[in-house]
Amino acid sequence: MKNKFIKSTLILIISGLATKVLGMITRILYTQAIGDEGVSIYSLVMPTYSLLLTFAILSMPFAISKCVAERKRRARGILSSALAIMLLVNILVIGAMLFSSKFIAGSLLKDVRLTYLLIICSLTLPFISISSVIKGYFFGKQNMLPNAISNIIEQIIRIILILYILPIFVNKGLITGIKFLIVINIITEITSIVVLSLFLPKKKWLDLTKLKPNLDTSKELMTISIPSVFGRLVGNIGYFFEPILLTNILLAGGFSRSEITMQYGFYNAYSVSLLLMPSFFINAIAQSLLPEITQFYSQKNMTMVKRRLRQGIIFALVIGFGCSMGIWFFRQELLQLLYHTSNGEDYIRVLAPFFVLFYLEAPLSSVLVAIDKVKLSTEISIWGVLVKLAAMCILAFKRYGVMALCYAEIINIIFIVVLDFIMIKKYLNEC
Repeated sequence: MKNKFIKSTLILIISGLATKVLGMITRILYTQAIGDEGVSIYSLVMPTYSLLLTFAILSMPFAISKCVAERKRRARGILSSALAIMLLVNILVIGAMLFSSKFIAGSLLKDVRLTYLLIICSLTLPFISISSVIKGYFFGKQNMLPNAISNIIEQIIRIILILYILPIFVNKGLITGIKFLIVINIITEITSIVVLSLFLPKKKWLDLTKLKPNLDTSKELMTISIPSVFGRLVGNIGYFFEPILLTNILLAGGFSRSEITMQYGFYNAYSVSLLLMPSFFINAIAQSLLPEITQFYSQKNMTMVKRRLRQGIIFALVIGFGCSMGIWFFRQELLQLLYHTSNGEDYIRVLAPFFVLFYLEAPLSSVLVAIDKVKLSTEISIWGVLVKLAAMCILAFKRYGVMALCYAEIINIIFIVVLDFIMIKKYLNEC
């Protein structure tokens, strides 16, 4: 297949589907192993873990992918600079967690049992970071097969460990079992690193003396990654304030706390989760677009940049339309099949038609990064968060209930996609 974009996308879609299915099996197995109480304890540390990952990874895979695809610098120099950055950042994050874990567990999460769980979470970060750096290199080389194989093997190892080893640790105590569940991340990431390393060109990469970080390369990587991380942090902050603002406004409007909590749970746990399930298709398109458009843009080949952009949009629209309409028509059946409930059906009925546009967000954002507009992409994301919160508050004051959040999400999707498209068209026409 001559078209690398289509080939890369298909590999990522197939591996993404396999990983998604294996991931669902993994969740089923570990929830059965640790029980409801274990799931509750595990869920308490996950938001902190996600935040740690955001800091530790620094969106470096996208930065590496872009730099490697541009071919301005040697790939070994890019990787060694990235690894040096990640090592320093991980040392700082682990150190911060060692000092603050007791406070976070006892004072913020109100459960001192989480102290050592948080520390173990931080110790997984270096392994995840190294794996992410190597994956970013292969993305930049437009060689998606190593990433696909490593992801699938990683999930298979995870399932085997959860199925046969996790119950042994759970029998020694619930917290001990959860500790091992987190340690599994270290084992699977080491496996991923080993698998990925097998695909690296041996003659060049085994000479460790040539793996030296470069200051200019490090600055270039940070210039791409920092704005992206900042945008993600703003998104996390917006997500943090979303239920707080909505709950207080609706309580003042006469809604009961139990009704708000229940409906907000239906919206997030059932409606949005179901609509986001096919997102790995779109992430595959976005990941394939980034190195392709980066390479053509660096060569000033605007014809191919625009062709790949059109292909990405068409691909995303076709998949997005099929997924959104499928979920819209079969929402009751899918909710019953996956969650054994019909709650959240009304939100899906309103949201699904507009999720066709949502599936364009990731590809368009990748294009902005590829044409050196990463700061603009971050600014658009930040404005999207602010627009969503403002719309939600206004509609909540108008007594729309939790449906205010649903309508605000639609406004946010339209705002981001339209602005992304306008900016891409503007800058490409200037070239």
